[in-house]
Amino acid sequence: MLDYEPPSRIHLLSPLNGHLLVNAILLLTDLPRRSQRLASHLRASGELLVIDVLDPDQGGQARDLSTVTAIVSDVSLSHSAQVAGLRAYLDRLKPRRPPFLCLLHEDSSRSRVQADALGATRTLRAEDAARGLVALLGEMTRTVSPAVDIVAAISEADEALTRIFELGRSGSPLETSVIAQGTELVVDAVNRADIRAWLDVVWRFDDMTHQHCLLVAGLAAGFARQLALRPLDCRQLTQAALLHDLGKSRIPLTILNKPDKLDAHELAVMRTHPELGHRMLQDQGYPDAMLAVVRSHHEALDGSGYPDGLRSERIPDLVRLITVCDIFAALIERRPYRRPLGGEEAYDILKGMDGKVDPDFVRAFKPLAEAAGGVMVVAA
Repeated sequence: MLDYEPPSRIHLLSPLNGHLLVNAILLLTDLPRRSQRLASHLRASGELLVIDVLDPDQGGQARDLSTVTAIVSDVSLSHSAQVAGLRAYLDRLKPRRPPFLCLLHEDSSRSRVQADALGATRTLRAEDAARGLVALLGEMTRTVSPAVDIVAAISEADEALTRIFELGRSGSPLETSVIAQGTELVVDAVNRADIRAWLDVVWRFDDMTHQHCLLVAGLAAGFARQLALRPLDCRQLTQAALLHDLGKSRIPLTILNKPDKLDAHELAVMRTHPELGHRMLQDQGYPDAMLAVVRSHHEALDGSGYPDGLRSERIPDLVRLITVCDIFAALIERRPYRRPLGGEEAYDILKGMDGKVDPDFVRAFKPLAEAAGGVMVVAA
């Protein structure tokens, strides 16, 4: 959580303007509560239609099936009622049924035969769905668009980030291979597509800490490309962005996930995260430039930042770059207690922080802010 907040005002929010990544995914389930986590992964891919095959009241949704471009079944195949309900919806999509991925809750020969009889394009064990679902859906389509590639990359990058934060919470040493993998995914995805495609997917994340880290990492990768940095410098900048809030893994979840603004005591605890993250990475072989980003990304050129009150001459360029990305990300992301800002409005606030952020980097950031465009309106 960035401590700086914009002035209170009424914001005009622009819609996505057709930035959905696929037309629609149909998720068929026999137990909606079990499918909630699966649905959250699929929503990152675009519009999602969820139907309980055992609920007769949902039959009226058949008119929406014309928009479906992929089908995922999260239905147990061990009971005839579930299979019959699943088949009824599959039959409505004939004769030109889109690719059909069937999750197997019982990894048995009987289930695989049943899936084949239903016409499954591919099968996947239900326990592997969170890790491999998006990538497999991409493989199943005739042409994998850059947008689907972006979804798969972000899903994998988030898995790496989840692993990093889990290790941080447990006090275990960080796995350099996981950090490197997450960095490569971000850099390659932003290079193949554009920053707006990255933002459109990340905005859909429910976990605010993950959303923020991925937003900053994507912005850093895009900024590095715009500045024509060397590939090695680009990866170092993106890696630093991915890890900049690592110390939050040690902040109590009651504070980290609080839906309202923090009180004075909670804010003091939150402000320990740069030092905590720096301490976690010390003596682990990470370069000094990265350690400086983790410790000093909340410093300000006029000395009013924290934790060390550094002034301009003591704040390295890499830190200044990440600080610009960090503030912009905080302004455009969704918060429980306020709406996000559009790219232009967020950039205007960034420009107004004269004396706190590097004006040269702010000017250089303008094309990226313009590329970010409007914000995605997410229902509370």
